Amino acid sequence: MKKNWSLYLVLLFVATSWGLTNPLAKIAVSSGYMPLGVMFWQLTVILVFSGALTFLTHRRFPFRRDTIGLFIGIACFGTLIPDYLLYLSAAHLPAGIFSILLGLTPVFAMPVAVLLGFDKFEIRRVLGVALGALAIAVMFGPEASLPSDVRSIFVVLTLISAMCYAVQGNFLTWHGGADLDPVQILFGSSMAAFLAVVPSAILSNQFVDLLIPWSRVEWAILATSVLHAFAYGGFFMLVTRGGPVFASQAAYLVTGSGVLWSMLLLGETYSAWVWVAFALMLAGIVLLQPKKAKPAR
Repeated sequence: MKKNWSLYLVLLFVATSWGLTNPLAKIAVSSGYMPLGVMFWQLTVILVFSGALTFLTHRRFPFRRDTIGLFIGIACFGTLIPDYLLYLSAAHLPAGIFSILLGLTPVFAMPVAVLLGFDKFEIRRVLGVALGALAIAVMFGPEASLPSDVRSIFVVLTLISAMCYAVQGNFLTWHGGADLDPVQILFGSSMAAFLAVVPSAILSNQFVDLLIPWSRVEWAILATSVLHAFAYGGFFMLVTRGGPVFASQAAYLVTGSGVLWSMLLLGETYSAWVWVAFALMLAGIVLLQPKKAKPAR
């Protein structure tokens, strides 16, 4: 499919928007707000966005008996578990560090896809996984790779988030889309996650009240919620108009922009070992890119 400049602009918008959510997430939870409260507002904005898009484009609302399992699975592996762990870790890790760690999602996704028969074994892509594993070793290994006050448990939690995102993609392939388009899937899975987050946030006293004088923390919560919604919409446009291979380039652009935004907004600096891990991770993702795209629905 011939790509035009408008698609490259959308790709750049999606990557920079998603990358910007990482330092904003750190700002949102650094003042003491807990993950479930932030997730409530994020899901609220995404539901309004995807629900309005579903209604305005005359799509069917997707709730049927055969879609419930799909929505619950995507909600668990794509939102509830990874987002909770990510916000939990964001208060303790530099935003650029967990941007790099989340960029390893394709590294975790490929071996699972091969084991399940969704992908083919290729030496080139095995080398990509190996480079991703080496990037993790570099982040964990040398003492200079992480600040002295960072506990390894939060690195592990961020890696579990990346694994969950990888499982989400393979789960969707295994389950099938139930004849739904991406916007319908986003709306249904977000509703499933929302119904789980609301009582959990209230019962655990994590609800975030935004009816107060706003500081940069409240603005960060709103901004990361809006950016998530528009980045999802832009990514779906890339998949449907540019093909999945073209859209997959967002993976390493998101990581790169996340690091740059973290340096600009939070003044973060990193050791040479972090930059080595960053380079290894990007090289691994490039090798993991599929050669040919399947026709987009």
